[in-house]
Amino acid sequence: MNHVLSGLAANPALPSELVDRLIATADTDLAHDLAGREDLSHAQAVALFQHAPECGVRLAYAGKLTAADVDPVTQPDTALALLDEGSGGPEWARLLAADPMTEHREKLAACPGLPVDVVERLAADTDPRVVAELALWTTPETAARLAEHPHAGVRRAVACNESTPPDVLAALITGEGLPPARHCPVCDREATPFTHDPECSRTDCDLAAGDSCDGSHESTVHEIQVAALRNPGTPTEAVVRFADHPSMLLRWTLAAREDLPPQVCAGLATDPVPGVRADLAENPATGEDVIRVLARDPDIAVRRGLARHPRVPLDVLTGLARAAKVGATLLPRVAAATPAEIDDLARSPDPAARMLAAQRRDLPPRIRDALASDPDAKVVKAVAPHPGLTEGQLRDMVDRHGIRVLARVAANPGATPGLLEHLTLQAPPAQKALREVARHPDATARALLSCLADERARPVAASHSALPTGVIVELLSDPDGRVVEAAAANPSLPPAVMARLVTGADKARTSAG
Repeated sequence: MNHVLSGLAANPALPSELVDRLIATADTDLAHDLAGREDLSHAQAVALFQHAPECGVRLAYAGKLTAADVDPVTQPDTALALLDEGSGGPEWARLLAADPMTEHREKLAACPGLPVDVVERLAADTDPRVVAELALWTTPETAARLAEHPHAGVRRAVACNESTPPDVLAALITGEGLPPARHCPVCDREATPFTHDPECSRTDCDLAAGDSCDGSHESTVHEIQVAALRNPGTPTEAVVRFADHPSMLLRWTLAAREDLPPQVCAGLATDPVPGVRADLAENPATGEDVIRVLARDPDIAVRRGLARHPRVPLDVLTGLARAAKVGATLLPRVAAATPAEIDDLARSPDPAARMLAAQRRDLPPRIRDALASDPDAKVVKAVAPHPGLTEGQLRDMVDRHGIRVLARVAANPGATPGLLEHLTLQAPPAQKALREVARHPDATARALLSCLADERARPVAASHSALPTGVIVELLSDPDGRVVEAAAANPSLPPAVMARLVTGADKARTSAG
């Protein structure tokens, strides 16, 4: 991989004539990079596609190619990408539905707006993988018909499709009213009874650990049930029967459904599997009585899940913030809190409560300023990125709390160039702060030069347009490829240097040829 050329290909300031020169000689890696340019003209996209057809799919999804640019016979992958984007005519779909390559028919089956005759042909395909892909995305009518398909893998796909009618989903989850499946992915490959060894060493085997079939296709049937439980269209009355099912995975999947009745939530709250309780804790269907039970759960993952519940009572949330350390992000309940609730949190004697309020970025100035002068470093750290804070307030935070708040102060969108320089001069240097300074749009050349000393901040600083031109050019020879690529992508790189780099690459290719 040529890091210089890769960076140039992404450089938004690269002159159009140099883009043309890179297109003319691009290898596969560089062609892929060039295909990602937002300013690529249609003529350049066509030229790139003709030079490197392997980047056609990316160009098609980026909207850079039209149906007139593509031959579906010789370039089926690109044609399929256009069909997936709603381009290409029905004749393309009919042509590709007869393609001998299963992968092409499978991709076609996922495309929207297929002609009725193509849907019928794909539904009758001899390869169940093609039919299953169709079943994932098709209309309610076709999904209902495919629920009776003899292959259990197709039925599993129908169970995933959110367009599948509720009564069909209910039938899939129980098997009632459907003819028995005759095949599954396991018995397609192995003589039954068969259970796949979790330690299987066969390189050509794509069965999952524990996949099994004794003639009843039990592992695929289990997957159908999981898919139907995940599908929000499956009726509530059909899913609640799984609340005490012996399968941990089925109970775990059920716990995340947002239509659970209170009695089911109460039962799942005592499930022996922490993951089940954790998903239930985050579930909006879980009511306050169960929330208060889960707040005392011994498993920290459960309590952290509960903190993400959109309607957790604030007194419970404050306790969770203190015990489970969940106050470092803006939580849904805090994001939805009323002004009065935010005022109560900000006035609380408990720093955990004040830290919750400090995560908001729309605080009234009165509350913002009070939190900015809070004696607790964690509260100050949480409010430091809040817009509207003055340079004096931010410097005061640094003076009072030092290294604990440097990175968050550097992340403040209003941090001034002088303040950013001040942050880079702290001793010992704060590596997280240097990385924040390196990506700050107002960072000065002096601040960025300090950031270059940090291994992780160096690539970020190398891409900053305020970095001195001479330094950017020097970084093109850096031993770290990430730094080289970032420097080459820097829009402040002089056009003359860009041209020299492209010319040098052309000469190198000519010599190698």
